[in-house]
Amino acid sequence: MDEGFALWANPSSPHAEGRRARAALEDARERVKRALGWQGELIFTSGASEALWIALNRAKVERRIVSAVEHDAVFRAAPDAGVFTGEEALGPGTLLAIQHVNSETGTINPVSDMAATVSETGALLLSDCAQSAGKLALPGADMLVVSAHKFGGPIGIGALLVRDFNLLEPSGGHERGYRQGTENLPGAMGMAAALEAGGPESWATTEPERLAMRDALAASGQLIASGAQASHIVAVAHPTLSAQALLIRLDAMGFAVSAGSACSSGTLKKSRVLDAFGVPDDVAARTIRVSMGWSTTPEELERFAAAWASLC
Repeated sequence: MDEGFALWANPSSPHAEGRRARAALEDARERVKRALGWQGELIFTSGASEALWIALNRAKVERRIVSAVEHDAVFRAAPDAGVFTGEEALGPGTLLAIQHVNSETGTINPVSDMAATVSETGALLLSDCAQSAGKLALPGADMLVVSAHKFGGPIGIGALLVRDFNLLEPSGGHERGYRQGTENLPGAMGMAAALEAGGPESWATTEPERLAMRDALAASGQLIASGAQASHIVAVAHPTLSAQALLIRLDAMGFAVSAGSACSSGTLKKSRVLDAFGVPDDVAARTIRVSMGWSTTPEELERFAAAWASLC
């Protein structure tokens, strides 16, 4: 990012400094695509929320369907979208949004398995990969959304990966005309560097260690799990304490956890995602989300498991 700030100029400007900035931006674009194994196009955005807005509002479709457990940003971007039940007739002119890893429960949706079926209908498939990019192999879809700070990159930068620009209506401005606003060159360079330096193999904990911590929580709590689960997000319900009480108690013990998604954890209303997963109200009211990242240590996992046990 220091390099990006040092040579920064508007990458869309035709003068020499602008051309140098453009070259650095395009280099970062190719590095991000290569690190993610993406063969299509990439539009840099301010984060996952903007990428979702572009995909949901600029895709050349007449109908949008989203799963009931999508991030709130999806419902804000497409408030009139239908909710996917699995029985809808898909076809040309339809966009289906299915997230890869749920941000509140860690549930892994079988997006790659769905892709072939969706493609046969002529519909487009969009997958929110904010919680899986840099951690799991990306699924096959027409459009993918990623966020840099979720894998150790800077805040304020993300991307919409799109199979072909022809899937979107251009809006004018920057990024080949598909996004307005001057490109964030330092952020794009930081995003590329984080992907190249990161990956599950660089984490301070191993998957078995994270799963062992999850098992420890389950010994005195109720895991909120459905199907395949990612190891870096755990939703667990306390036997008696409310989520709000848990947040306060654990914060005092030095642990940062949340209830619901980070964008809505400041509210006291029931999580829409937990409701969609069929979690009873009384259980949802006692459920917190525990997230682990690249810098989480085995000692921190052990301390958290002990802290949880002390509250049960």
